Amino acid sequence: MTSMSRARVARRIAAGAAYGGGGIGLAGAAAVGLLLAEVRLARRHVGNGSNNHVPNADGRYGRLYATPGEPPLRLTLLGDSTAAGQGVHRAGQTPGALLASGLAAVAERQVEFRNVALPGARSDDLDRQVALVLADPALAPDVCVIMIGANDVTNRMPATRSVRHLSSAVRRLRTAGAEVVVGTCPDLGTIEPVQQPLRWLARRASRQLAAAQTIGVVEQGGRTVSLGDLLGPEFAANPRELFGPDNYHPSAEGYATAAMAVLPTVCATLGLWPAEEERPDVTRREGFLPVARAAAEAASEAGTEVTAAMPTGPKGPWALLKRRRRRRVPEPDRTPVTPSP
Repeated sequence: MTSMSRARVARRIAAGAAYGGGGIGLAGAAAVGLLLAEVRLARRHVGNGSNNHVPNADGRYGRLYATPGEPPLRLTLLGDSTAAGQGVHRAGQTPGALLASGLAAVAERQVEFRNVALPGARSDDLDRQVALVLADPALAPDVCVIMIGANDVTNRMPATRSVRHLSSAVRRLRTAGAEVVVGTCPDLGTIEPVQQPLRWLARRASRQLAAAQTIGVVEQGGRTVSLGDLLGPEFAANPRELFGPDNYHPSAEGYATAAMAVLPTVCATLGLWPAEEERPDVTRREGFLPVARAAAEAASEAGTEVTAAMPTGPKGPWALLKRRRRRRVPEPDRTPVTPSP
């Protein structure tokens, strides 16, 4: 599918989400029956070696930057198993710990981290997660990172419904004063046990959803970072290194790669990234585009950020597309928080 075709599909899905439509599916219904046997086979392979344990990474990071009287920055992660960090054994290997540690190092300030992501969650679980995040106004986060969408694809949730729930979550968090960064739906075509033609359909559905998510998020004042096939080339070359034991969730190295892609955008939302890097760099093919086209291009190139720009243009809202330089995240430095009785 071309970038322009993906932009048209993304616009249609986003419009359906905004105006209550729900009939646009992620994959042709006629193909579903032909793929059932392969889906079952893929799920059997994916399930091997997995467990539902997710390390608890909640706590305070950057103890070296403690300053009397200065409150920590508050970072919260929402989403599915990728946001939770399923597939690794230590808290410091989870994407939340890596992001919190990286944010503390860039801001030179302590970071209070909380994760409400749930393995297996779809976008309709974001309503519950946002309610948890905003339950105590005194603990409202400064920035939230959402990673969601993979389970929407595998469970064939209509894309319009998926985007509607995500847009609502971003709107509620932004209204509460939090900056929001969304890691859009990853490319499920990179999962090793998935074979053709399911692999092609999974990639197509993933990219369609990612582009539509981008439009919905940007319209609500959030920013997106395309996870896409960010790990695809590495997975293809080193599947044992970058996939976890279940061949589905990333390993520690995989999560570190994703965290390096998201961290610059998290920092930029808080005004912590170098000012010279906020201007579009034409040599890196950055610039202002209609939001649907920016969303489609981002879905095709992992690690690409999209944020709102000019409110209107000849083809509707515009966005700034950036390809930020990734910064290596430091080793997590955490002061654990004692759980409440």
